[in-house]
Amino acid sequence: MSEMNYDVAVIGGGVIGCCVARELSRYQLKVCLIERDEDVCSGTSKANSAIVHGGFDAEPGSLKARFNVEGNRMMGELAEELDFDFKRNGSYVLCFDQEDMPALQALYEKGLKNGVEGMSIVTGDEVRRAEPSVEDTVVAALYVPSGGIVCPFGLTIAMAENAADNGVDFQFLTEVQDIKRAENGYELTTGRGKITAGIVVNAAGVYADKFHNMVSGEKLHITARKGDYCLLDKEAGGLVSSTIFQLPGKMGKGVLVTPTVHGNLLTGPTAVDVEDKEQTSTDAKALESLMEKAGRGVKNIPFRQVITSFAGLRAHEDGDDFVVGEAKDAPGFFDAAGIESPGLSSAPAIGKWMAEQIAEKTGAKKKDSWNGKRRGIVRPELLDKEARAELIRQNPAYGTIICRCESVSEGEIVDAITRTLGAKSLDGIKRRVRQGMGRCQAGFCTPRTMEILSRELGIKMEEICKNAPGSEMLTGQK
Repeated sequence: MSEMNYDVAVIGGGVIGCCVARELSRYQLKVCLIERDEDVCSGTSKANSAIVHGGFDAEPGSLKARFNVEGNRMMGELAEELDFDFKRNGSYVLCFDQEDMPALQALYEKGLKNGVEGMSIVTGDEVRRAEPSVEDTVVAALYVPSGGIVCPFGLTIAMAENAADNGVDFQFLTEVQDIKRAENGYELTTGRGKITAGIVVNAAGVYADKFHNMVSGEKLHITARKGDYCLLDKEAGGLVSSTIFQLPGKMGKGVLVTPTVHGNLLTGPTAVDVEDKEQTSTDAKALESLMEKAGRGVKNIPFRQVITSFAGLRAHEDGDDFVVGEAKDAPGFFDAAGIESPGLSSAPAIGKWMAEQIAEKTGAKKKDSWNGKRRGIVRPELLDKEARAELIRQNPAYGTIICRCESVSEGEIVDAITRTLGAKSLDGIKRRVRQGMGRCQAGFCTPRTMEILSRELGIKMEEICKNAPGSEMLTGQK
């Protein structure tokens, strides 16, 4: 790759980077997004609670509080514009002891200061009428109707596709190795050549401190905080309809229990600081603790129906708040660092604010041709009988089911591969259409999916990867 010049270079293809890129695509700017993996949503954004927080928990006046509430309010309209799964299912924070009622009241007051709307403190009986599976020991709860659930893959990919459709250049398998100040901005050295940009947006997740410290004397330090989760089969998905949190009390801080937008049940996370920023293996003891804590708030969670466990990393900055904005001693270098929970909820608002700051600094004008709409992949199982029949008549591939657990058709997989920023790996397909995310965890559908990938990409079966190169699924015979 020869040297390339941009007005703005965004480092990181997670939900923050993609939200920033999408908002920047509104302006007359030449923008690139640089991602070390083969796809967007390959790091922190792919393994989290998938919660759109109400905004009651963050410290009033903090960036977490501001962007959480703003991002929450944006989510519904964005889901319609960009066609991703989102549901405002509400949340409860459970209180188990009368002695802890002042803490619950304090949480309510904090939410009011943050601008969270519609909250109320309800009795234990009121909670159980709404959520019969909540434990009998619950004496009260904070009810937050603005809380929601979202598909983190869907949100991130939708933002990325819309950004690309509006002119953002995505450079995958491109790892930034060094950043230096240049005459008109910054020079980024990557494994595929040099990139120069007047503005750099640092949205590199757990590695954001590394890039910030290359250009700024005011150092950041980010700790990777690992969280384990258990995902249960859809048979367990109806156990609760709201997201169930626990108020920290004498028994420690609990874990959440929530439905997902796809009908599963999710419990987690744990919180363990790790030195290795690639350490996402699950831990048996942590999962056992997670199950015990989840059971304090919700009765009879059928953990025998766990279909997978996973772990993700959160980027915790020592200051315990988001680090968002232009570095004081590095003009044109904009951080979006320390984006831990409620980062997913805050991402749309961070993206909008960041793009506005950059447009003001550069004097960039908005495009007349910008299109903020995007249509997702057609899902035949969600259509009525007549519409589904017509779709299959027009394209029989939508009538061929590849993944039986999630009812994913060949037509959907082909769309996932051939659309804007299409999937190039098995994980890329999984994140777009949920092939392999069901009960059998890709045990049956992988070979046929690989055949489709091979055919559509024009590559050999031996070249197909689980994700990035080096994760090939097959080896050739000698």
